Amino acid sequence: MSKKGNTTLKELSKILNLSISTVSRALNDHPDISHETKEKVKTLAKHMKYAPNLFARGFRSKETHILGVIAPNISHLFTTTILKGILEEAELRGYRIIISESNNSETKQVEMLNTMTQFGVDGVLMSLARKTTGVEEMLDVINRIPIVLFDKVSSKIPCTQIVINEEEAAYNAVAHLIELGKQRIAILKETENSYNSEKRYAGYLRALNHYGIPVREKIILSTEDISLANGKRLTNILLSMKKRPDAIFAITDNAAIGAIKVLHKFKVKIPDEIAVVGFSNSVHSTIIQPALTTVDQPGDKIGRTAVKFLIDEIENPKNEIITKTVEIKTSLVVRDSSFMA
Repeated sequence: MSKKGNTTLKELSKILNLSISTVSRALNDHPDISHETKEKVKTLAKHMKYAPNLFARGFRSKETHILGVIAPNISHLFTTTILKGILEEAELRGYRIIISESNNSETKQVEMLNTMTQFGVDGVLMSLARKTTGVEEMLDVINRIPIVLFDKVSSKIPCTQIVINEEEAAYNAVAHLIELGKQRIAILKETENSYNSEKRYAGYLRALNHYGIPVREKIILSTEDISLANGKRLTNILLSMKKRPDAIFAITDNAAIGAIKVLHKFKVKIPDEIAVVGFSNSVHSTIIQPALTTVDQPGDKIGRTAVKFLIDEIENPKNEIITKTVEIKTSLVVRDSSFMA
C-alpha cells in the first residue's frame, strides 16, 4: 500500500469549491465566514484528517506558539521535574514544546539552538551544557528571539535566568552540620566552569567563615562529573586520610549516596562518626539507608517560572534585551543521615 501524504488546504478547497483563503479562515473561526461554511469546512477537515502545518503558519504570522527547550540530560531526575513544570505551564498558556538534549555537548547545544530558530520557535528555554564557554551564537539568537536560561546558567549571557538560591541553600546545609557539632566538614563538588558548583562552594565557605571554622583544603575535593561513582571515589580518599572528616556535604544527591555506600562498606556510623548532606531531594534520597538529608529544589516551580517569563517577553516585546536573575527558594529536608538525637 502506498503512503498518502498529509491533506492540504488546496485539496479541501477543491472538494468544497471554495478559495484556499476561505477554507483557512473558516478553520480559524474568522468572523467574516458564515457558521454554515465553517461547519462544512471543519467536518470535511476532520473526515480527511487535516492537520495544519504549524511551522508554515508561523512563518506567515511570525508566531508559531512553539517554544524550544534544550537541556543537558533529560533523563536526570531533577531535570524531569523541571520539564514537567515547563510542559504543564506552556499548555496552560496555549504553547507547544519541542525538547532537545545536548548531552552536555556545547557543539550539539549550538546545533539544537540553530535548528530551533530555523523551525521558527517563538522563544527558547535553555539549561547550558557543563563546559559552555562560547556564547556568540546565543548572543546572536537573543537579538532575534527571547532566550531564558534555567538551572545551568551563565553570567556571560544577557537574558532572564531562573535559578535556585544556590549559595544560601548550601550555607544552610553546612550551617546545619556545624550546629550539630561537626567541625571537619568535607565538600564534594565539581571542577571549575560550573555555575551551580561555584555557588554551592561559596555557600560552604561562607558558613565556615560565619561560624569561625578554618577552611581545610585537603577535604575540599573536586571532580568533573559529580556522580554516584565519583562520590564513592572521593569518599574513599577522605577515609584514607589520617584525620577523617566528621561530615560530608555533597553538591548532588548522587554523590552523597555514593558517599553513604562507602561509609557503609567501612562500617562508619552515620551520622555519629560522619554525617552526610546532599543536594536536590531526588527520589533516591529516601530509598538509601539512612535516609539522606538534602536540599529540596522545586523543579516544577522552576519550569513554570521559566515559561512565564519567556512568554511574557514573547508577548510583550521590548526594544532592549532583558537581563535579570530570578531566584527560587529552596528548603533543607533533615533526615537520618544528619539527625542526631
